[in-house]
Amino acid sequence: MKKLLLAITLCLFATSTFAETKGFQLSLTPDIAIQPKTAHIEGITLSIWGENPQNALAIGFVNGSKGQSSGLSWGLANYAESYKGAQLGIGNYASGDFTGLQWGAVNYAGSLNGLQLGFVNIAKTTKQGLQVGFVNLIQDNTSWFGKLPNELAPAMVFVNWSF
Repeated sequence: MKKLLLAITLCLFATSTFAETKGFQLSLTPDIAIQPKTAHIEGITLSIWGENPQNALAIGFVNGSKGQSSGLSWGLANYAESYKGAQLGIGNYASGDFTGLQWGAVNYAGSLNGLQLGFVNIAKTTKQGLQVGFVNLIQDNTSWFGKLPNELAPAMVFVNWSF
């Protein structure tokens, strides 16, 4: 019986050491939070400024997502490395792959696969992307109206795309 209890205790200890997924994050800054900024959040994050890898609903003033993250980020500013889902804020930024919806005044995606709605929309490359706004830039688009209907232009007002 003692060996069984010892084995169960060791298994629980080992499991808790490897399990870094948490269901809730509350943070003032990435370093002043209830979970470390390396913890993967699957659930809800509430932040003044948060920064975690996540598959979550992130609500805050500044929402940061590390690594491959997904969900809904709603705040004044949202930034991510790679993100799937929706970023809703005044400024939205994804340095790598972005799949989904960016809705804000200024939107940037390293590689866009989705929709950008805003005043200024910028995408370095696109897989399949549509931009609707006052200024729309897709750096990968190489010609002005030369590849219609697949591409519109490198820069355009009101709408731009690449499929």
